[in-house]
Amino acid sequence: MKKQKESAGGMKSSYELAMEKLRQKDSEQGLESAPLTDAQKEEIAEIRSFYRAEPAEREILFQSELKKARATGEAVAVATTEEHYRSDRRVLESEMEEKLRAIRSRK
Repeated sequence: MKKQKESAGGMKSSYELAMEKLRQKDSEQGLESAPLTDAQKEEIAEIRSFYRAEPAEREILFQSELKKARATGEAVAVATTEEHYRSDRRVLESEMEEKLRAIRSRK
């Protein structure tokens, strides 16, 4: 059940109330969020585009390597191939988040 609170603009949803609390908490900690510039938005879009395409390419390569590993009949080869793929995905995701964080932190 949603909690609601009356304000000058009417009723607020629990989501709106939670967001207000988070903004207030950030403000108390000195963390102010500034709107992104058009250049920052463009950079973010480019980064997201790249990091959507790159995993797709790696998925294709992974499927090919996985077929080869399965053809050998060695479970260790299959497990190693799968672990390398998962590791690559984590690295890509981490890189993307780091780049996005750097862009957002610029003023």
